[in-house]
Amino acid sequence: MFTEERHVAIEQCLQQKGKVKVKELSEQFQVSEDCIRKDLKALENAGRLKRTYGGAILSQDYPLERDVIDRRNYHLDKKKIIAEKALGLIKSNETIFLDISTTNIELAKLLAESRMRVVVVSNMIDILQILVKNPLISVIGTGGIMYQTVNGFMGAATIEVIKQYSFDRAFLGSCGVDMVDLSVTTLGVEDGLTKRSVVQSSRHKYVVMEKEKFYFNDSYKFAHFDDISGIITDEYPDSTIVSTLEASGVKLI
Repeated sequence: MFTEERHVAIEQCLQQKGKVKVKELSEQFQVSEDCIRKDLKALENAGRLKRTYGGAILSQDYPLERDVIDRRNYHLDKKKIIAEKALGLIKSNETIFLDISTTNIELAKLLAESRMRVVVVSNMIDILQILVKNPLISVIGTGGIMYQTVNGFMGAATIEVIKQYSFDRAFLGSCGVDMVDLSVTTLGVEDGLTKRSVVQSSRHKYVVMEKEKFYFNDSYKFAHFDDISGIITDEYPDSTIVSTLEASGVKLI
């Protein structure tokens, strides 16, 4: 099979399945895994797909380009599962941080319905508006420069406020993980630096993300695996990723 024919066949597999894996394509086309990686790189350069850890997905299906506002109802069932797990980690009288994240909006709803007495600091307006309805919760907004696309605050002024706190637990959103570099990523530098300051100010820090984000990564690395306590997800990823996380000391929840 010529290279061009293989590229067409790979795209057909993507159209049918939504994602492909290097190992499976190597076996299917009886070529080396390095050959398949070159194919995927060429197709990515042509804008036909988005490479991920161990494979690729269709570029138009890549969900992380959406603004936070547009992602509120995306995979809502999975976010509720993650939020339930996160709630189970929080104890009364703790001070916690809820980062800009549509999953954390669901966690805020559960906290608002609970009887726990906690202090919650957040840089997302949606979360502040939900929590303020519960008189048992002390709600603190970071302030700072407002970003409309995330309905929250990021940047230097926000970081200065965060640095004044010591959080028992922090729940951080993510645009995916880099399984090669063993890091957690987000879209831009302002969000990344803000998240990094939360990590530095927290005793227990958890990344909240759907399973699919184990196969994505974005442009800014705000933490490495040894910086975080665990990843809370709706469903475990494949065994290779689970083994890498365990070897890195990252707890899957």
